[in-house]
Amino acid sequence: MKDILIKGMALGNEVRFLAAYTRQTVEDARQIHNTSPVCSAALGRLLTGGALMGAMCKNDSDVLTLKVNGSGPIKSITVTADASPNVKGIIYNNAVDLPLKANGHLDVGSAVGKGTLTVIRDEGIGEPYVGQTSLATGEIGEDLTYYFAESEQIPTSVGLGVLVDRDLSIKHAGGFIIQLLPFASEATITRLEKSLSELSSVTDFFNKGMTPEDMMISILGDLNIEETRDVQYKCNCSKDRVTKALISLGKKEIRSMLDDEKPVNLHCDFCNTDYEFSIPELQEIYDNI
Repeated sequence: MKDILIKGMALGNEVRFLAAYTRQTVEDARQIHNTSPVCSAALGRLLTGGALMGAMCKNDSDVLTLKVNGSGPIKSITVTADASPNVKGIIYNNAVDLPLKANGHLDVGSAVGKGTLTVIRDEGIGEPYVGQTSLATGEIGEDLTYYFAESEQIPTSVGLGVLVDRDLSIKHAGGFIIQLLPFASEATITRLEKSLSELSSVTDFFNKGMTPEDMMISILGDLNIEETRDVQYKCNCSKDRVTKALISLGKKEIRSMLDDEKPVNLHCDFCNTDYEFSIPELQEIYDNI
């Protein structure tokens, strides 16, 4: 099953939903960042959450950033997404190793710890919107659920899951966002609460061979799917973008680099790509500022 995201309405158009399968996206992130199992799960959940929330953006040019800062050994995770949704992420400590929880699941909550979740929406017009809440559990899905309730006052359920295989690759990953609209009836609210209370885990659906659509049908019943999009891990860095970043440092800083008489290497943390600028390249940049 390829990585896809669906969005639409259900339960008499009283509920909005988004659901995604993100195995390859999370596997790409695992390979780029060489993450341990619990770090793969933490980063993968936030990447999936970012993809789902990115697809909620109003404009194709909007950029969403999710930042988790916690007291646990992972310390911090940053994910950015666009409306496509393309996602990319950084994890501060990629090698955390903790005992499994009593239920046999990876202990993402302890790896993340207590702290804050920050959501930044940049529409390219004026100052970006910034919302911040405390981490509810550090398990990412619950933290995003809490964010929607506290910062945006929207009754929301966020389910995220990453299943790591025995060879440490990603076996399954995905998630959903389900939101009640303001005019939802009590009957709809009661039905949804019952369905959500009976859920085990997101990855259980995928282990059974279900698609994101199957998962939503199981939870919500009949669906009206309005849109289907591909999901991918994609970094938009390039030599040209890095050159512009160099230029932004100013002539004095580039003069200092030239005086060192050594090539300059700039590294992109999102995709682990190195960009080397030779002395002649630096001189050309300097001369054109």
